[in-house]
Order: sequence, then C-alpha cells, then structure tokens
Amino acid sequence: MNKNITDFISQYEREQFATTTGRIMHKKLQNISLSPVQIGDVDLIEKIKNSDALLQSFFMENSIPEVPIAGYINGVFVSRRIDRLVIDDATKTVRVLDYKTDTDTEKFRAKYIAQLHEYMNLMSQIYPDYKISGYILWLHDWRLENI
Repeated sequence: MNKNITDFISQYEREQFATTTGRIMHKKLQNISLSPVQIGDVDLIEKIKNSDALLQSFFMENSIPEVPIAGYINGVFVSRRIDRLVIDDATKTVRVLDYKTDTDTEKFRAKYIAQLHEYMNLMSQIYPDYKISGYILWLHDWRLENI
C-alpha cells in the first residue's frame, strides 16, 4: 500500500472529526428526556419522537444515561459505561443501548457487537432472572439495530 503524507493527514482529520462528533452527540443524547417533560436538544428530541416506540423508550423517565458497570467476564475484570439503560421490573427486562457515529457500519461491527455482548453479560450477572437485550443506534442514519 502506497500512502503519502496527505493521505495520512486526511485520514487522521476524518478520524478526529468522527471522534469529536461522537463526543458531542453523546453529550447531547445523554441530556435528553422525553418525560415527564421534554428536556434537551430540540432537533434530537424531534428525531426521537418521530422514531418507533422502542427507541423512544430509551429516553423516557425510567431510562438511565451513562451507566457505569463493572464485573468479571471469563475471569477478567472489565469496567464499561452503557450509553442508555432501561430496567423494567414489571416485564423483567433490561434493554441496553449504545450509540455509534460511524457511517461505515461494517468496519467495526464485530467490535461493537462484542462490546454490546459484554454489557449484556454484565447486566445478566446483576439481573439473572431478566431478559437482557442490546441495541445499537446508528446516528448517521438514525437506525436502531437489535443485537
């Protein structure tokens, strides 16, 4: 592969832009609540309200943003942070949501799926009798994917 310095800088700039954009979007989404009153970025609230009920549920009053979680997986201690978490004691379900800003959904797909499985594994240790599910919200096209 023959790359010159311009290609390297261009790729570096794209990665920095993606990282910065991701941080900004995470912060905005962290501060959104749809109930009991709507709080947060108006444009993002509209996108969420125009989405399906499942996505909306991640921003209702029983959802928790930026949840730290830690535990052991296969004897190895891991510490993570879940973007959004919904625990429903009535239905004995836990739903985990992770935001991704990548436009190439296949590039890091295996890594992201493994990350969601770690979250789900850790949550199943805390809630062994609950059904645990995980989702990725692809922010570039606002698509919710069940993992």
